[in-house]
Amino acid sequence: MQIDIGIGEKERTDIADGLSKVLADTYTLYLKTHNYHWNVTGPMFQTLHLMFEGQYNELALAVDLIAERIRALGLPAPGTYADFIRLSSIQEEAGIPNAQEMIRKLVQGHEAVVRVARTVFPVADKSSDQPTLDLLTQRMQVHEKTAWMLRSLLA
Repeated sequence: MQIDIGIGEKERTDIADGLSKVLADTYTLYLKTHNYHWNVTGPMFQTLHLMFEGQYNELALAVDLIAERIRALGLPAPGTYADFIRLSSIQEEAGIPNAQEMIRKLVQGHEAVVRVARTVFPVADKSSDQPTLDLLTQRMQVHEKTAWMLRSLLA
């Protein structure tokens, strides 16, 4: 059935393509955060273990919201590791960094998601796609706040 939500097919595709990158970055950051939750050590273990758990749970919910928005626009959401590796601006890493480096890498990851989300914003705005704009605004707010909180641990 044809989609008639007031946004043309090309615009829906462009928005979904951008959201797919946000989804890939969010999923990659989720996996990295979960990895750090499992593997953090050192004097800040308890604090970071619990903080990372809260963060990966939030990210797990976010990937569903982003994927469902892509689907609502009528396009398939990427959902494989191969898709995420191809689309993500966040790199996987080998080995387990120390706690301070974990924090730095998570700050970089959250900032990366914000930068990618900002590239989708003008496309969605031009198409008057308020649901996507709202989703992006909420995601950017969460990632900026999380990056700030993590940076505060490095001060």
